[in-house]
Amino acid sequence: MNASVHIAPARVADKLIHEVFLNRWSPRAFGDATITEEQLMGLLEAARWAPSGLNIQPWRFVYAMRGDAFWAPLVASLWAGNQVWAPQAAALVVITTQTLFTPPGAPAPMVNPSHAFDAGSAWAHFALQATMSGWSVHAMGGFDAAAAATAINLPADHALHAIVAIGKRGETAQLPESLRARETPSPRRPLAESVFHGAYPAAV
Repeated sequence: MNASVHIAPARVADKLIHEVFLNRWSPRAFGDATITEEQLMGLLEAARWAPSGLNIQPWRFVYAMRGDAFWAPLVASLWAGNQVWAPQAAALVVITTQTLFTPPGAPAPMVNPSHAFDAGSAWAHFALQATMSGWSVHAMGGFDAAAAATAINLPADHALHAIVAIGKRGETAQLPESLRARETPSPRRPLAESVFHGAYPAAV
């Protein structure tokens, strides 16, 4: 392997978990590998099987492949810092949700209170399936929401949550120097700092 490809140090979990959770992280350096629509659909199939409140399945995905007619408008919607590296990815996937649903017997649609929570579930499925399949993904919140909504013709009753870059790992050296040190899996706070029995402690 080329010496300029960053080899990430091993992560260590507080408890025994499957290694896929430790191997999944969000790189910025992507190589020039392409992804086929069939391959991408295989990853989104995992997202389709995520749990959702009342099985509403509010998630919707819009994708563009590097170089196709839909690519440039999505890239242009990204914040400048993301435009430095994201165009090297093989595909961009926009994660959105339908925010309304009509309960059985209801006279009109109502807001689905868990649509964003459910989108997170679908994103996690997608990210883990990508990792298990040898792909890397990086979800971005840094984008112009109005520009992205225009680029994908987002319906009025939908919400836009993230734009995800997907591709094969590239060389760290291709990134601007300011980003190279960040091209490593991030740590996590200890489990005990995020989990409480019964209630939050008196002072958090």
